[in-house]
Amino acid sequence: MIAAPPRETERRFGVPPVLIGAIAAAWAVAVLAELSGAAHLLHHDTLIEGGPPVWAALGLFVVAWQLMIVAMMLPSSLPLIRTFRVAAAGQSRPARQMAALLGGYAAVWTGFGVLAFFFDVAVHRTVDRSAWLTAHPQVIAGSVLVLAGAFQFSDLKERCLSECRHPGAFLLQHYGRGVSAAFRLGRAHGLFCLGCCWALMLVGFAAGVANLWWMAALTAVMVLEKTGRDGDRLVAPLGAALILIGVLTLSAPGLSILSG
Repeated sequence: MIAAPPRETERRFGVPPVLIGAIAAAWAVAVLAELSGAAHLLHHDTLIEGGPPVWAALGLFVVAWQLMIVAMMLPSSLPLIRTFRVAAAGQSRPARQMAALLGGYAAVWTGFGVLAFFFDVAVHRTVDRSAWLTAHPQVIAGSVLVLAGAFQFSDLKERCLSECRHPGAFLLQHYGRGVSAAFRLGRAHGLFCLGCCWALMLVGFAAGVANLWWMAALTAVMVLEKTGRDGDRLVAPLGAALILIGVLTLSAPGLSILSG
C-alpha cells in the first residue's frame, strides 16, 4: 500500500505538526500573559514572597515551567526529534515512541525546575535573614550572570553541546526499540541538553518564569548554540558578555537587568 504524502508541515520541518503547534501555542500563551500583565504573577518573587503556600506555589510554578520547556527547549531539540521520527517509523505505534521520548526529555527538565524552585526558596529565606543581602539585591543577580558566563567556557558545556549538535551520532549510540528505550533516549538527551543549557535557564529563572523578553533572547541563543552552523562561535562571546554584565551588576547597585 502506498503511504499518504506527508503534510506540508511534516515536509518542511520533518517533525509531527502537533509539536510545531505546541511550540506556537506555548509562545502564544507567553505573549498573552505579557500583554495582559499576568506574567508577573508567575515570577518567583510573587510566588514565594507573600504568595500561596509553598506546595501551591510549586504547583503553579511547575505548570508555568512546562510552558518554558515547550517554548524554549523543544525548538533546540527538533533535530533529534526529526531524526528519531525517521528511525522509529518502522516500529509499531510510532506515536507512542515519540511520546515516550518527549516524556523522558520533559522529566529531566521538570526535575531541574523543581530543584531550582526549592533552591530559590532557600535563597529568599537567606536574604530575609540577612540585612546585608536585603540591602544589596544585585549580589544575587550579578552572581547568576557571572556563573552563567563562566560556565560557557567549561569543558562540560563543550561536551554536552557536542552531543546535542550531532543528533545522528547520538541516536546511533542510544537508540533502542520500544517505549522504555525511547523514554531512556529522551532522558539521556535531556541530560545532555540540561548539561549545556542549565546555566542559561537559571538566568531565565532569575529573570522570572514567563518573562517574554528573556524567554525570546535565551531561546534564540540556545537554538543557535545547538543547531546553528556557526553555533560554536557564539559560546565564548556570550560567556564574556554575561560575565561583563554580571560584573557591572555587582559593582553598580540598581543596574541589574534581572527582575528579581
